[in-house]
Amino acid sequence: MTTTSSSLGLIAYAPALTRDDSRPLTIVHGMERAFPGLHLGWMISEEGQRIPLPDRDVFVARERKDGGFPLLRNGDDTFRVTVTGWERPAGSSPGSHAQFEVHADLPLDTRGVAAAVDVLEAVGEGARAFWGHVDPEEVAVTVSEQFRHPGNAPHIPPKGLPSLNLPWELSEPEIPHYLGWLNYWSAAAARAIGFPDPARDAELLSRARRTATGGWVVRLTDAPLDLDNPAHLDALKRAYARFPEIGGRSTP
Repeated sequence: MTTTSSSLGLIAYAPALTRDDSRPLTIVHGMERAFPGLHLGWMISEEGQRIPLPDRDVFVARERKDGGFPLLRNGDDTFRVTVTGWERPAGSSPGSHAQFEVHADLPLDTRGVAAAVDVLEAVGEGARAFWGHVDPEEVAVTVSEQFRHPGNAPHIPPKGLPSLNLPWELSEPEIPHYLGWLNYWSAAAARAIGFPDPARDAELLSRARRTATGGWVVRLTDAPLDLDNPAHLDALKRAYARFPEIGGRSTP
């Protein structure tokens, strides 16, 4: 496993936080349980300095920033893990309902890759997310180019991947905006896209597991998604073909 300059990015999309919502602290605790030895006990000052938090749980329970919670990180500069959250406005969310958006970063190395499935499940379940994903940071550039913006005619996304509708054009929050290397689908999201179908999803089910709430964590490829790898790109294309609802590509 290579590189300290790259990372795995996790995003989960959940219902907006309410007053005295306990989900931020549940997410932090869940990440620490899922990642052996992890302690998210520091914050970052406006000057970029790492500040220890002696009463981290009190801080997370009390602080609300941008409809979410401030960025937390661990204390190891050679193995950086972070998590934060904010509110995604109604105008840029499916169905015009604001969402709670959780972002975490893990190192793209052996330890980060080994923990990624458990961390995604912990965040997805703790946030009560509709859906979420984990991808190498380089994949995000390709995903951004898959979205069809007004005036993009014709829209030709990269690498033969399908065009995706913008998130606020989707009718339901349970519909994933796109596919990732690791995918968290709540029970509602799985129903919305028709997963699983035993007759068609044997390959995906061999790399999937059920969550305590009836959702799924589905891994597209054994190793982190590399879109310069023809086998990985083919797996991603097959998954998009299987689930046309993702990205709002199916027609009623």
